[in-house]
Order: sequence, then C-alpha cells, then structure tokens
Amino acid sequence: MKAMILAAGLGNRMRPLTDHCPKPLLPVAGKPLIVHHLERLRAAGIHEVVINVSYRAEQIMAALGNGDAFGLRIDWSQETTPLETGGGIQQALPLLGEAPFLLINGDVWCEALPNAQALQGDDLAHLMLVNNPTHHPDGDFGLRAGRVHPSSATRLTFAGISVIHPALLAGQPPGAFALAPLLRRAIDDQRVSGEHYGGHWVDVGTPERLAELESQLHRKRG
Repeated sequence: MKAMILAAGLGNRMRPLTDHCPKPLLPVAGKPLIVHHLERLRAAGIHEVVINVSYRAEQIMAALGNGDAFGLRIDWSQETTPLETGGGIQQALPLLGEAPFLLINGDVWCEALPNAQALQGDDLAHLMLVNNPTHHPDGDFGLRAGRVHPSSATRLTFAGISVIHPALLAGQPPGAFALAPLLRRAIDDQRVSGEHYGGHWVDVGTPERLAELESQLHRKRG
C-alpha cells in the first residue's frame, strides 16, 4: 500500500510561525512534524509516499528529498495554487495508482495508523475517528458496528487519517475541491467503514495546540 500526506496548506491558523516555515516543517519533539509521519509509515511497512505541496514547496522538498533518509521513497505532487484536499488527491492519483491508499492530514499528531486491509468489499473509504477535542465538541460522524453514519446520538471526530479508494474521486473535474462532500456522499450510500482510536491524537492547527502537544510529549518522556 502507498500513502499520501496532505501538506499543501497555507498554514494561516499557524501564523506567525508559518510566515517563514511551512507547517509540515514546524518542530515537534525535536524534529519536523511531517518526519514523525514518515517514521510511522516506515515502521508500518509502507515504503512509497506521495506528498502534495504548494506553500513554500521548495523548502519542504529540500528538507525531505527523495525519502532515502527515512527508508522510503517520496514522490512529490506540486500544486501551483492549493487545490484543497480533494483536488490535491486527484492531481496525485497518477502517482498513487489504482489501489486503495492511506491518507494522512499533515497537521495531525497520531500514534497509530489504520490497518492496511481496513477497506473491504465495495467500500470507498475507511475513517479513523477519535474522541472529540475541546475545540470540536460536537464531532463529525457516528460509528456503529464498524460503519460510519452521518448522524448518531454519540458522534466522534474524524482524525484526518483514512484509507481511500481512488474510485471515491471518480468523475470529479480537475481543479480545487474539498474531499468532505465526497466522503459524506459515500457515507450516505453506506460505503464507508470506520474505527474508534482512543489513543493520543492532536489536531496541530494553531500555535497554542502545537505548544500543548510539546508539553504533553515532554511530560510523557518524563
């Protein structure tokens, strides 16, 4: 299985930290956030990674190179202007191939990955869901018997980590578009499975959350 890391965002919520450093290269526990993703992917046996870039693309590409330093191969999908999540994935599909792939938002911290075999039957996606953080108390989706539902008495938050079948994007015109509406349509069609991860996860979207993550990891290291 291949993996894709979404790393083309402008990082507006992270300013001023991202004025001169793209968000994927912001340090966490002594190394760039995106390097933690690469190390976890390699440990999971994934050797081919596609990364989309736009804002300060050259800076990210120079820092990570072709992936040799991390024991894997990196292919780059460079966007002249950001294509949002869906458009970025669609542009990268020739690099990803026709098989399901692991998709990771570059600005999350998570100590686990879904099973490479999580996608079954004619499902189009498998989502990792987490407990709702304080900044997103209402969650995104329900989860019952391993199936994701648009509504439920108990809702969880999408972790920004999933297994995606390329067919999810079939028929979409080129250009910028979001992934979320495609996921919601597939959920309505009962073609999305999911799992609840109760471990350490952080949406590293603001300087305050980045600082809190650093503090959590420092306490964990003792």
